[in-house]
Amino acid sequence: METELAAILLTLAFLLLLVSMVQPLARKIRIPDTVLIALLGIGLGSAAAAVTSSLGLDLFEGPAEALMSFPINSEGFLFIFLPLLVFQGALDIDVRSLAHETGTVLGLAIVAVVVSTATIGLALYPCAGQPLAVCLLLGAIVATTDPSAVAGIFREIGAASRLSRLVEGEALLNDAAAIAIFTILLAAITAHHQVQLGDAVLDFAEEFAGAMIVGFSAARLFLWMASALGGFPAAQISLTVVLPYCVYILCDEVFGFSGVVATAAAGLTVSAYGSSTFRPQVWRFLHQMWHQMVFWAGSLVFILAALMVPRLLMGMTRWDVVLILIASGAGLAARALVVFGFLPLLSAARLTPPVPGRFRVTMVWGGLRGAITLALALAVTENPHVDGDVAHFIGIIATGFVLVTLLVNGTTLRTLVIWLKLDKLSPIDEAMRNQIIAIGLGTVAVKVSALSDELGFSARTRAGVVGQIERRIARERAANRFEAALTERNRVTVALITIANQERSLLLDLFKVHGLSSRRVMEVLLRTAEAMVDGARLEGRHGYAKARKKRLRPTLRFRLAVALHEQFNIDRPLMFCMMERFEMLIITHLVSTSLMRFVRQRMEPTLGKRMTEIVFELLHRQRRLIDDALQVLRFHYAGYADALESRILRQIALHQEEEEYALLERENLISAELHRELRRWIETMRHRLAEPLRFNLRSGIEQRLRTFLAFNGIPDSAIQEMAHRVSICFLSPGEHLFRAKQKVHTVYALVSGTVEGELDGKRFSYQAGDLVGACSLLEGEPMSATVRSSQFAHLLAIPGPLFRILVMRYPIIARQVLKMIHQKGLAENFTLTAGPESPQQALAGAQKAA
Repeated sequence: METELAAILLTLAFLLLLVSMVQPLARKIRIPDTVLIALLGIGLGSAAAAVTSSLGLDLFEGPAEALMSFPINSEGFLFIFLPLLVFQGALDIDVRSLAHETGTVLGLAIVAVVVSTATIGLALYPCAGQPLAVCLLLGAIVATTDPSAVAGIFREIGAASRLSRLVEGEALLNDAAAIAIFTILLAAITAHHQVQLGDAVLDFAEEFAGAMIVGFSAARLFLWMASALGGFPAAQISLTVVLPYCVYILCDEVFGFSGVVATAAAGLTVSAYGSSTFRPQVWRFLHQMWHQMVFWAGSLVFILAALMVPRLLMGMTRWDVVLILIASGAGLAARALVVFGFLPLLSAARLTPPVPGRFRVTMVWGGLRGAITLALALAVTENPHVDGDVAHFIGIIATGFVLVTLLVNGTTLRTLVIWLKLDKLSPIDEAMRNQIIAIGLGTVAVKVSALSDELGFSARTRAGVVGQIERRIARERAANRFEAALTERNRVTVALITIANQERSLLLDLFKVHGLSSRRVMEVLLRTAEAMVDGARLEGRHGYAKARKKRLRPTLRFRLAVALHEQFNIDRPLMFCMMERFEMLIITHLVSTSLMRFVRQRMEPTLGKRMTEIVFELLHRQRRLIDDALQVLRFHYAGYADALESRILRQIALHQEEEEYALLERENLISAELHRELRRWIETMRHRLAEPLRFNLRSGIEQRLRTFLAFNGIPDSAIQEMAHRVSICFLSPGEHLFRAKQKVHTVYALVSGTVEGELDGKRFSYQAGDLVGACSLLEGEPMSATVRSSQFAHLLAIPGPLFRILVMRYPIIARQVLKMIHQKGLAENFTLTAGPESPQQALAGAQKAA
């Protein structure tokens, strides 16, 4: 056993050694890595087979036997390697950008698989001498695409990011669709029964839906666990390795759903929420670790699968070559039918963004097949319930199909992409290129000149280098067509996208500070920053402003907490929501300050003064809204605001201190032992700061009620009783307090902010100290006007029955309410007080209603 294990490990080491040499060689001879790895695996497999069948090469028989008898089968490929490959593929995708391509990706992933399965199966059926179910099974096996070679080419030559996103997004789900169809057809063939189309469609839908739910739920659970392990990065990253195997095996073996879909859903969920769960440095390391793991896994799965190609191709005839060519042609035709036929229909129906013709040509030719196809073919040949002729047919045709796509499509794809000019910059980037280079070179020239003086280089050397840079600057400025190439609308869009991306970067920088922000708050802030990018890209200035304003509006969770607070006097959920809102507003304030500085210092040289003024004005308006919202909260919770700001500043100071000690250690000014001791002290201080602040939701309510003129002269006991029964209400600008003809059940005491009413086109306002709805409640009349907030407002909601009881006990309340209304020149039903009733008559009516 020990000898066998040593041979396995030595074989793995040998294969990884070969793989490590493939990348530079592939780059030198300009073919995709996966193609070269496949050729290497086929060559090794053929050489090992020749050595083991020869009697004259005894020296190499041991290594050849180890290669030929490596303990891996189709189940090993699917359970060991597939979860890693799928999860990392999902983790690497920008979910926000992919969301706009959902229709396109689903069309490529599901419709293309179904069409390819049917087209290839029907094309082979008249010629192959096999049942239709077997031909369709082969179609499902070869319908899976492998994006690794294609994505590698796109990254190397700088192809359009949207093209890479479409290809990678398709590969996430088409494996799942193909494997689901493969499972249904293989079960029918081994059980010798007909496939029922309706049952197959239901099974397919059930597998997809169930797997999506399991993958998303499991990922959210694991993210919650990772958040709880915030101080242990190694444990957090370990959870991401556990997650794909858990969801894959649970769905595949326990629930009967698609393990691939579940793993993809889990990866996309982690990609969407991971940046707000893991600290930025941990998040970067996690991506690096997964890239390395998938490099090993992808390379090994390709080379191990390729080792089996000679065995799968044993007994191939000339007619098999014909069948391989028929299947390859049918696969290409099916892919072209979907890409050029189905995707334009989706675009015409406005379900997906249009896909340019050059992209579609590349997507058709780039449908390479790889290791998953070979693994599925191997699963058929290893299945004891499959007839030998069927297994032979599947093994040969599927393997030949993979070789055709790799050796023909894979080796020519680079040339096609360059010929179609897909490696060129977008029009906006092309227009900005000369301007950015000129600005960047100007900064470089100043720095190089200063550095040459500092290093003592001769004036002649400095003049030569700096002069060369200055000549380049002149050429770039002469070629600059930025103002003419882009309309003002496009320049504004570029500026707003830049600002939104910069805001996201600033948030991630703040997230590096331990304890500065909770995961939920950072998640909301990052998500809204991404929404601003999308809004600017789709609707320009209006879309950006709309997404930014939405951040300040109460969330559904906040509204539910307010409802619990008002209806059932349950304060705890609202207390946590208020703490998060405080935190969010303060962090947004910090980021807003940095953004305005960024606009002046960095954007103005790049985009010009006109664009800078537009963006600065937009940011300034948003800054005023943030300040208004903060002022309302600070007015009522001044002590908590001061404590929270103090803690945030102390956490930033600790982070700066930690960075300073790390720099001293890197510069060898302090020893590693001293650095560890200093870090331990910082962790102790950080632990003390992590203790939650105390937030009293009802703090100061009694004092606020005493400031209202309407309650002057009533006993302290009544004020105390009212303070225990009122609830807190915060309104955002434009939020309704009452609508016209709405029956009044609550009186609102306005603490701060402004509330406006509107009746018949006339507007009037309530200020701090006013009661809104009091007279209408007492008269038993509905509101005759619409009342909404014109800015952030803080109110105390007094239940109607309580207010009536207070008026009945203390008639002075009604007299003072009427006095205030008379002084303002307004009646509560928003008509002028020059009506038929005198104040005394109105008071009598109010007392009668009470």
